[in-house]
Amino acid sequence: MAAQHFSPALPAPEAPRPHRTAKSGYGKQAAPGQGPSRPADFASLPERERYIAGYIDRLPEGAAMDIKSLAKDLPLYGQMAIGSALRALAVAGHLRRVRRRVEGDGACRWVTYTYWSRTAHDNEWWTAALSGGTATPEPAPVAAPLRAAAPEPPAPPKPEPEVPGAPSAAYRALAGLGRRDPRLALSAADCAALEPLAAAWFARGASAEHLTSALTAGLPEPVTHPLGLVRRRLTDKMPPHIPDAPRLASGLRVECVECGRPGPADALPDGLCRPCRGPQTQAPAPDTADGVPPRVAGLRELMRTP
Repeated sequence: MAAQHFSPALPAPEAPRPHRTAKSGYGKQAAPGQGPSRPADFASLPERERYIAGYIDRLPEGAAMDIKSLAKDLPLYGQMAIGSALRALAVAGHLRRVRRRVEGDGACRWVTYTYWSRTAHDNEWWTAALSGGTATPEPAPVAAPLRAAAPEPPAPPKPEPEVPGAPSAAYRALAGLGRRDPRLALSAADCAALEPLAAAWFARGASAEHLTSALTAGLPEPVTHPLGLVRRRLTDKMPPHIPDAPRLASGLRVECVECGRPGPADALPDGLCRPCRGPQTQAPAPDTADGVPPRVAGLRELMRTP
């Protein structure tokens, strides 16, 4: 077993004033469910990680937390050591890198932020928080999910409400086929007969333009029986029913602390993707000889100063 670090860490320097503000990402975001600041915070971590964690904990919201900025403010450690420490702090449950979608000026881009918690949380808590569920810290009260400041992407336009007595959207789309291509001109009785099939397209998310294009593309010459041809195409080209895909809360995606690979929260335990986790970060046995919390007991080698 690797040697334990009982010697007190050097006191972390105060956050610079004015602090470095993140411009292109990596800004500090406070996670919910944190306990109050105490002198014993981070006491179970090795010296380097205690020092860096104490400094990060004092940084204000929005402060730069990228490796280069931290290395400039913490001259005791270089960029490689800072990167290793951030990885170790993620494994210990104190931070997660998150990509947030930011929209503005007609463009969309992804910006990386760092959620920080002085109270270490396990993977289940982080997964619930980053996925928009209810995260229960250990053993603090229930915490709210992380919230992104970026606005939600605009919702798809809702179909116009049907006016009682007016033709449905499916009926109107069928009636308009003749204007798109005279070979598909349908009678009122034809539209009424085909309306249930067309309505099934709309129920599966198709738009009127989608339906019209599918029915008028590549028509034979001539069309001798429009009703039969449209019925056949409505049946054969019926779009699949695709349920709404689950999204991370407020456009968030977790980012691997090591390589930056994005993914859903439950696919990056310890804030690391599968290739970067490797065998050295597997969860240790729950009962340890020295009483150190399980998530910390397996980090001794990982956190050794290079």
